[in-house]
Amino acid sequence: MSRRLPLLLSAALATAALTAVPSASASAAPAPAPAPAATAGQGSQPYASYWYPSGILGWDPATDPDARFNRSRVPLQPRTSDPALKANPNARTGEGRIASLVSFGPTSNNPSQGSADPNYYAFGYWQYVDKLVFWGGSAGEGLILAPNPTVIDAAHRNGVKVYGTVFFPPGAYGGQIQWVRDFVQKSGSRYPVADKLVQAAQYYGFDGWFINQETGGGDSALAGEVRNLMQYTKAQSGTEFMWYDAMTTSGAVNWQNALTSANSPFLQDGSKKTSDSMFLNFDWSASGLNSSRALARQLGRSEYDLYSGIDTEANGYNSSVDWNSLFPSGKPHTTSLGLYRPEWTWKSATDRADFYAKDARYWVGAANDPSRTDLSSSWPGLAGYVAESSPITAKPFVTSFNTGQGDFYNAGGTRVATGGWNNLSLQDVPPTYRWMVDSAGSKLTPTVDFTDAYQGGSSLRLTGTLDAANTVRLYETRLPVAATTKLDLVVKTPAAGPTRLKAAVAFTDSPKSFTTIDVGAETGTGWERHTLDLSPYAGRTIAQIALQVDGSDPSYDLRVGQVAVYDGTVETPAAPGGLTVLGASDVTPGSSQSLRLSWTAAPGGNVHHYEVYRRNADGSRTFLGATPNDAYFVGRLDRAGTEAATTLDVEAVSTTYGRSNAASTTVGWNSTPPTSTNLALNRPATASGQCNANEGPAKAVNGSVSGGTGDKWCTLDSAKWLEVDLGSVKQLSKLVVKHASAGGESASYNTRDFSLQVRSAATDPWTTVADVTGNTAGTTTHPVNTTARYVRLVVTKPTQNTDPAARIYEFEAWGA
Repeated sequence: MSRRLPLLLSAALATAALTAVPSASASAAPAPAPAPAATAGQGSQPYASYWYPSGILGWDPATDPDARFNRSRVPLQPRTSDPALKANPNARTGEGRIASLVSFGPTSNNPSQGSADPNYYAFGYWQYVDKLVFWGGSAGEGLILAPNPTVIDAAHRNGVKVYGTVFFPPGAYGGQIQWVRDFVQKSGSRYPVADKLVQAAQYYGFDGWFINQETGGGDSALAGEVRNLMQYTKAQSGTEFMWYDAMTTSGAVNWQNALTSANSPFLQDGSKKTSDSMFLNFDWSASGLNSSRALARQLGRSEYDLYSGIDTEANGYNSSVDWNSLFPSGKPHTTSLGLYRPEWTWKSATDRADFYAKDARYWVGAANDPSRTDLSSSWPGLAGYVAESSPITAKPFVTSFNTGQGDFYNAGGTRVATGGWNNLSLQDVPPTYRWMVDSAGSKLTPTVDFTDAYQGGSSLRLTGTLDAANTVRLYETRLPVAATTKLDLVVKTPAAGPTRLKAAVAFTDSPKSFTTIDVGAETGTGWERHTLDLSPYAGRTIAQIALQVDGSDPSYDLRVGQVAVYDGTVETPAAPGGLTVLGASDVTPGSSQSLRLSWTAAPGGNVHHYEVYRRNADGSRTFLGATPNDAYFVGRLDRAGTEAATTLDVEAVSTTYGRSNAASTTVGWNSTPPTSTNLALNRPATASGQCNANEGPAKAVNGSVSGGTGDKWCTLDSAKWLEVDLGSVKQLSKLVVKHASAGGESASYNTRDFSLQVRSAATDPWTTVADVTGNTAGTTTHPVNTTARYVRLVVTKPTQNTDPAARIYEFEAWGA
């Protein structure tokens, strides 16, 4: 029996991301220009767009207040893939590709530009993916779903196309055949819904649409109109389509699990190209794939336009797959591969480390090395079949190994924000080879380190026993070297002295042979930039960038905060202009508000992103977020004491990470600050761990205990703690903890023994203000009279019995 795509309702059930953004301090800036008056109540959270077919007809970006916040500003990058440089000898270039269908968030209430929740699917194996489908849609919310700009930005930076989803569910899940008829309605020779699909893709900056028509009750005429709509669209624009194997030419929904005469016109209809590719349903067979390949070729299409689906939503890399039929050993690939829900690696993870381990297992195999996949394994790792591609084909190239999520934010090596965040718009191009280390002795271990960073929330760390030369391959590239080309490495060591590090570059005339340049010594223990001159290699083209470490050290430890290849000097971009507060909404009346900002893009075209700050009375600045766009939503701006107005700055950061002067404006505070409020509400929260992806620390500061048993922070760690950053030092009057029974669980799960701690700075020791043993209550209130920026809950006995899980539904810090 054929099987439909299993995501029929989970788009509506997926976990919503939180809406706040991180904050912290930075340097001072010039005096502001006066601000236009903000529109009260119009500073609310913008969300990704979704529509029904009739609803999209009324959509106009000029009148949709959220539209400008949903625009991607990163163009699709070209990619290179040299067969001589592929990590795995079994992998192929130019054959089967990978399409990935991913649900990054719910259909509705999906924040446009990231959030203050670090618990997010920060995908980092773009080098194996050709197309990404932003999966979602539901009968109860909307059927046409446009991708978040953050996902488009990250995908395009890596040369990956992004498709939105058009989803017509089966009748059993709320589908209505009238919706399909609405979709193909005509006005003269035009298909108005198709025109809107093109407009949305062009305005938001993505590449096409995945069409999933599973609603029964159609006929051959309706099926013909669906094909006509796609052909019409392709004739009018470059918008692409991927068709899902469900509806057939008769109009019935009948999954073929292959390319057959019943569905082939949805790919190629005589001389007319209907769609750019087709996702074949999951129950394919070896004979079906072979016949699909033959029919595709007969139609004048490549077999690699067919993406044979595998469903990993429930079991991830434990799913059963007939790899040899899809990618036969020693023979050309039969078709391409369609992945359904690879974010299982995140959904099933207990914490970030578990996610990164599972994601590596999924993409590069059990050895965490793309060159060492085991083809006898039931899941060898996709790197064993599909060779890497790289978007690094032009200068400048800069990476800080920023994954697009973290527990703090650093700028130029300075901590400018504390608290968790996610924003894939800021993700750097991940290493092409994760991880390949060549050594005749012990191999160092490369990791993405979330405890320190030069730019963003992470860095590259090399640790282990150094007893022989180690070459760590990082990036495949195609970068021409000029007389002014430089290679910068920003590194950090535990002690001053020799780094034992060399930059290693290979050139296209000998792509596997590395030339090394010594980095030298560190003068201290902070981040230091080492600029290496590449002019002796002018006229050649860099094919690979690696790091080489040589010497002897029983506990080698080095962080790499940035790698940059550029010509000339670091560029200082022009400043943005016209910073405007489009609207403001109260978070807590009189003490915090959310804002919608816009500005005029800096001229020159050399801007990587813009950073948003608030100025503080002591001359420092607090980081509020960043975007490549010219509009940004600030989820929470906190009032400092009784200040009458707050000054905001926006500065441009160039593609070589030079910084502009700031554009400035002011935001007024119109009401008196409340005498007491929950200062922890929606503030950045971090924790020792979490029970699963949906029970992170942000759930304990979201102001709710009534969202079901998942509306909590949960952890199984041996050392259990939850910390909240209040943004600045506050006067506190009480701390409140809402335990398991406050959220509807058994009172036997209420926290028995715990302590409450505070401190004013991240470098201060913790001070215990309450120490509780033998608690049985569902809500505990702890009066305090202290000042603090950080508050911390430490759980020593999590329940009344032997259950090891701590369950905290809310952690509140009350004060002014």
